[in-house]
Amino acid sequence: MALYSEKVMEHFIHPKNVGVIEDADGVGEVGNAKCGDIMRMYLKINEEGIIEDVKFETFGCASAIASSSMATELIKGQPVEKALTLTNQAVAEALDGLPAYKMHCSVLAQEAIQSAIEDYHHKKGETT
Repeated sequence: MALYSEKVMEHFIHPKNVGVIEDADGVGEVGNAKCGDIMRMYLKINEEGIIEDVKFETFGCASAIASSSMATELIKGQPVEKALTLTNQAVAEALDGLPAYKMHCSVLAQEAIQSAIEDYHHKKGETT
């Protein structure tokens, strides 16, 4: 069995939604000191609370980049409330699985989204 699924490799080699949103409504950054992975998520959210655009910058391994890419695909076009319910397990499943020792990468993607949404609410003067 290959270490990574075809979906992981596709999102690693050809990641979706890479970049920066200069006027982002929410920005979240998380990292894992043990492995050195760092993820930054940018959200553009419309007046109806729908995530119109999402971009990421990730410094990390193939699993970290693939998890970031897949997570952005899963929340793009979704209401903020639904994006908050995205789990790391859902990210890993959408990638057709991650090796057990790489599951922390999907956790980082989940946490980066949550952090960006918290920033969005903070900028709006809302509490979560």
